[in-house]
Amino acid sequence: MTSTPTGVPVMSRSDRVELEELLTALSADDWPADIDEARVFYDSWGTPIADDIVVEVRDGGYLLTPPDVEGSRTGLFLHGGGYVYGSLRSHGAMVSEIGRAARCRMFFVDYRRAPEHPYPAALDDAVAAHRSLLAEGVAPCDVVFAGDSAGGGLVLATLLRLRDEGLPLPAAAACVSPWTDLAGTGESHHALADEDPMLSEDVVALVTGSYLAGTAPTVPYASPLYGDLAGLPPVLVQVGSREVLLSDAERFVAGLRRAGSTGVLEVWPGMVHVWHLHHARLAKAREAVTRLGDWLRSQAAGAR
Repeated sequence: MTSTPTGVPVMSRSDRVELEELLTALSADDWPADIDEARVFYDSWGTPIADDIVVEVRDGGYLLTPPDVEGSRTGLFLHGGGYVYGSLRSHGAMVSEIGRAARCRMFFVDYRRAPEHPYPAALDDAVAAHRSLLAEGVAPCDVVFAGDSAGGGLVLATLLRLRDEGLPLPAAAACVSPWTDLAGTGESHHALADEDPMLSEDVVALVTGSYLAGTAPTVPYASPLYGDLAGLPPVLVQVGSREVLLSDAERFVAGLRRAGSTGVLEVWPGMVHVWHLHHARLAKAREAVTRLGDWLRSQAAGAR
């Protein structure tokens, strides 16, 4: 496997073919203007959860348990979709495979979505989900957080709030293409607008307004980029080089490091927003899922 100096696998010719075939398929239908229709459309991107994953309904969401779970280790996952879209249908398979790689069960948090439930409903639900794990007796060192896109930003906002409230923090967190700046001030929001095939300006504006509902976009619990990042657990961020959210990832990891926290940034050449979601069709998605899971597993093992 050919890799960049940071160890991130570069794209091969077959990778490029796979990605272009996927993008062609996804672009066959326009994103619906109606929110309910768009939710159904977004869910259709998901693939079935593997047969060997045990799926259980629990308060606050679902518990996804792969084979070979190590002890009581539990991942708390917050899904993407701009705080408006996304569900177990769209993300369940990807989350299950992350759990398989991390050797842990995954608590898929079914947080309330905007516009019916704007900020801070999703944050409140994420905090409540972590509290529920602690109440069940799961040790903080056995908990890891993960999330993608808006869910990645929500992971980071949840860490800030847990720290501020004096609650035990998880051993580590991993974010895929995190949305950390709802004000959209990063250079890549403009520089990569024509290269990002996944995020349109109109959809970003719609979900931003739906979630914030008048809240300032620089409030740290909504846009964690603007928060005090000291005292957070280690954070891995994976992001594609073609994403308008590239600056969100780069600036957040830089902020972590300035604050004395551990931030690991992986920029995947040629990849698009949350390519992991398409692990059934992209080899690079499967590689990224495995790397993310392995990292979470190593961090949790080191925290004991």
